[in-house]
Amino acid sequence: MRPKRLISVVDVHAEGEGGRVLLNAFPLVKGATMAERLEYAKAHLDGLRKLVLREPRGYPALCANIIVPPASPGADIGLIVLEQGGFRPMSGSNTICTVTALLETQTLPATEPVTNVVLDTAVGLVNVRADVEAGKVTRVYVDNVPSFVAHRDAQIDVPTIGRIRVDVAFGGQFFVLVDAAELGLAIDRSHAKALTRIGALIRKAAQQQLPVQHPTNPGIDQITLVMITAGSDTPGISARNAVVCETGDVDFDDPDTWTGALDRSPCGTGTCARMALLHARGELPLEQDFVHQGILGTTFTGRLLGETQVGPYSAVLPQISGRGWVTAICSLVLDDSDPFQEGFTLGDIWGNT
Repeated sequence: MRPKRLISVVDVHAEGEGGRVLLNAFPLVKGATMAERLEYAKAHLDGLRKLVLREPRGYPALCANIIVPPASPGADIGLIVLEQGGFRPMSGSNTICTVTALLETQTLPATEPVTNVVLDTAVGLVNVRADVEAGKVTRVYVDNVPSFVAHRDAQIDVPTIGRIRVDVAFGGQFFVLVDAAELGLAIDRSHAKALTRIGALIRKAAQQQLPVQHPTNPGIDQITLVMITAGSDTPGISARNAVVCETGDVDFDDPDTWTGALDRSPCGTGTCARMALLHARGELPLEQDFVHQGILGTTFTGRLLGETQVGPYSAVLPQISGRGWVTAICSLVLDDSDPFQEGFTLGDIWGNT
């Protein structure tokens, strides 16, 4: 028998966004704290990230999650998020996917009608409440980490676009937010390619021109995602968005690298970042539902539960909720003779990575 490695996974989607949950990869992760484990994963486990997210096992919009034992007292499980652009400290849609997978497979015990789970992440503890009915997780509520605005009404220069006004906010990751009207674009599936190209350019320009660093976790020091925002004229929908995720490095001189993938969900950490910005502008009070619609028309419901302080920043305590569905329970297989030990990308649907 040829040597084979098996990775036990549960595939889930949260309002459209795929989140692959790795159940038996935890022995690979080292570190005493979740922040140390995140840094270890960045330094030593990028091959695993590529293997599970790239072809032939993955696709450009797929995310994944490594489940590890908690490092903090009171936590039930630790979480490290894998995205196409790298390892991330937190993700709302991936939290929904992870909790749905763990409870529906009984990896963690589920009690009805409500199960509470405490996740340990590199940016702190995250309290999660899951509604459970007949063994099915029907909705997940995530009390996210404190969120704040790092740059407000900033101006950046973007090649091929010009000078635009943007904001930068943290909701578990750092986002650069820009109004779709500023770009002359509508948030619509038919504009998906244009949204990703413009988003890739904006992210690169913002990374170069707007420095960021989390006050209590200095290793989180980069803008990783772009949220293109719009209002809503649909009853029951507060606002709309399209989040552009990284699929490779951007070279301003090479248009073939101006690529990205749209978050299929309304984006949980992005919803928290946007709520923090709206609150800072005096446009979203505490304890008011904020129904955020993504590119597929699905929604997350956000709510600000309180205010706090993070270093020099006035911050808010956000909650988001949404639904997840298990799509597969299986094992990924890697044969030692497989020529693609870290998967592969091809420029017809991927960036030039």
